[in-house]
Amino acid sequence: MTSPAERSRRPKGALADPDFPALKQRVIARTGHNYYEDKDDLLYDRLRKRMRARAVADCTAYLSLLNGAAGREEWAALEAEITIGETFFFRYAEQFAALRRTILSDLIAARRSTRTLRIWSAGCSTGAEPYSIAILVRDLLGEALGDWTVTILGTDISAAALATARAAEYGPWALRTLDTEERARWFRRTPARPGLPQGGYALRQVFRPMVRFERQNLMSLIDGSEPMPGGFDLILCRNVLIYFSAEHVNRIVRALSERLTPEGWLLLGHAEPNPAFAQWLSPVALPGTVAYRPTGGAVPAAPTIPVPVPVFLPAAPPPLSPTPAETIFPPPAAPAPLAPATDLPLSPGDLLAEIRVLADAGETARAWRRLQDEIGGYATDPALRYYEGLLALDLGREREAERALRGALFLDRGFVMAHFQLGLLLARGGRRAEAARALDNALRLAQGLAPETVLPEGDGVSAARLVDAARRTLAGL
Repeated sequence: MTSPAERSRRPKGALADPDFPALKQRVIARTGHNYYEDKDDLLYDRLRKRMRARAVADCTAYLSLLNGAAGREEWAALEAEITIGETFFFRYAEQFAALRRTILSDLIAARRSTRTLRIWSAGCSTGAEPYSIAILVRDLLGEALGDWTVTILGTDISAAALATARAAEYGPWALRTLDTEERARWFRRTPARPGLPQGGYALRQVFRPMVRFERQNLMSLIDGSEPMPGGFDLILCRNVLIYFSAEHVNRIVRALSERLTPEGWLLLGHAEPNPAFAQWLSPVALPGTVAYRPTGGAVPAAPTIPVPVPVFLPAAPPPLSPTPAETIFPPPAAPAPLAPATDLPLSPGDLLAEIRVLADAGETARAWRRLQDEIGGYATDPALRYYEGLLALDLGREREAERALRGALFLDRGFVMAHFQLGLLLARGGRRAEAARALDNALRLAQGLAPETVLPEGDGVSAARLVDAARRTLAGL
């Protein structure tokens, strides 16, 4: 009989499966996701989910499945599983400010003679990015939109993510940076259903025809297996390159540059710029971000393949009955791996990053359970208490959400977003006097900051924007 100590020394997880290294290399070779090269525990966790779903015992059997008749279907499911689908509307406020003030305005002015715009969202996940662009383009063009031909293409490796994108229905987590007025203007409420206990938000029909979706692996830009036309005025490839090796990143960025018009623009994620890109692109410093343009306008564009595009006629959004103040959710961090088992406790920042990854992947219930397992050891961390409240709200556990938000404020009386979220929660419950006190606190604290100050846990929400949102909510009480 083996002792507990002997059992604890046995290999676990990836180390216990002799065919894991071969499967790992196969996955990386096919997807280019070098991100998993040093993240065995995270990759194995995601592989195990697919193995359980297909009732196979180990990596050997799973490799046989991938090589068999069902391989094409299973590769699609696996690619969806291993891609962290972090996405939300108007992600990175600084970049959307640059799009509004400079990039799209510049393109609209340059294209007034042809009245055409071609935009590509590469690695679009569940569609929040290309739909955000559609909302912004429609806002900028206004009534003139009907005279323009606008193509917005969203591509992703995950067939499951693209199915969600085409359905265009989202939970509160994907709308976490939007205030009540923006949600009402761009979305309509949908009833509660499994997975969305508080109901969802369907993008209004006027924006949907502006975007079309296709499945694509960015590795195809390197090997030419899936030709992609050029002639794009704007390409967004944000927080996708983190998956790839340095060599693949350079080759993908060069391929993207070749698909821009000479006057086009490229936007990458905040952590993805590289001096090597100067071989093909010129960086342009904009407030809060960096964009790229073809060097000297001399980059040859890949041949343009015309695609039929509907003409979008401007239409007023259908009326929406007033709804209670909704929750503005906080930001995720950059994708971070689930922490491997260890005898050392996680730091608060590491635990928070893990919780964000789970929530951003749509696994809110799992994120909640993980946080509940650990929260006792982090009783004095206000950010974790704040996230506990937000997850509880997403799961419809309003009493627990209130307790967690009040706990965050007990630990940090100056936590602006916690005051604001608590005020929204209380307003939704009809507790007007208490809601007004919480919102007044948020308003007072935000007014004491410089208007451009980005609020902690606010995902780019500035003090000025918070002041405006708090005033609108107070006026509606």
